[in-house]
Amino acid sequence: MKTNNIIEKEAAEALLDIGVSLPFLKIPFTRKYLRVTMKRPCLGNLFRITRLYLTLGVTCEQMHEFSKHEELEFIAKHGKIITKMVALTICRGRISGVLFSGILAWLMRCFMDDKYLYAAGLQFMQLLSVKSFMPIIKSAQVTNPMMPRKSQEAKGS
Repeated sequence: MKTNNIIEKEAAEALLDIGVSLPFLKIPFTRKYLRVTMKRPCLGNLFRITRLYLTLGVTCEQMHEFSKHEELEFIAKHGKIITKMVALTICRGRISGVLFSGILAWLMRCFMDDKYLYAAGLQFMQLLSVKSFMPIIKSAQVTNPMMPRKSQEAKGS
């Protein structure tokens, strides 16, 4: 069972590093598309994406169980947030995430097919986790100067 989790984690890491290519705009008179690549965002953009995700009020598991009508209703209600989240994974830099993600989100709403946006948002939310922060949190917990030490527990204030 542990090896399956390790394999899934490595696959998720590889997808986040390599990226997921999305068809952006169909080139007229051809079968080709201009494509954009969704990759692992920088930490600041990750915070922005997480904040946007929490405003949705829906978990990934609930999204998997949506009917077609619920999917369309979700896109109609939260489409701007989803496109902003996907745009932040494409405009990955500190400055480009702030400056260009709004414009890219608007372009994606105008030119990208909704099924690609929905799938991209759902796929990326599944790949994100807090596992990489756990060592930092443990370290902060151990070095917390406000927490009483074993030698200090017997003493009163």
